[in-house]
Amino acid sequence: MLELKSLHRDAIPSALAKAERYRLLHEPWQSESICQDVLRVDPENQTALVTLLLALTDQFGQAFKVQEAKAVVPRLHDEYDRAYYSGIVSERRAQALLHQSRHATGSAIYDWLREAMDWYERAESVRPPANDDALLRWNTCARILMRNPQLQPGQRERGEPIMSE
Repeated sequence: MLELKSLHRDAIPSALAKAERYRLLHEPWQSESICQDVLRVDPENQTALVTLLLALTDQFGQAFKVQEAKAVVPRLHDEYDRAYYSGIVSERRAQALLHQSRHATGSAIYDWLREAMDWYERAESVRPPANDDALLRWNTCARILMRNPQLQPGQRERGEPIMSE
């Protein structure tokens, strides 16, 4: 049995920079692994949690990592971040399904986008001053729906929402 090696606490900043670079190089599995190493040493590291969540969502097209991404959200300390990144999970799942449209119905994609928009509205209501990120994401989802009239409401096909109120 292999035993993982532990990252030194002083190496966390450079490890997180590498994780971000691997995401930008389209190697999210590498970024995911680095974030897991950071979180073994510092389980509450918010940057590592956000980067991990984004690396997981980067893999939605190749692997089914939705539940793993959802599990990261409650670990975020800030209410805004929990709502905003819940929206990111839903939006990116919709985007992955849209690109693989032969595997999903328009109603599933529509439902994921509407769920994302609901999360972005919640994030917008608690956003920090001068932060319109949630509004920008909401507009992106709205434009996807406007450009794809085949995406119509349907029954929820994926179970419970990411977070409960």
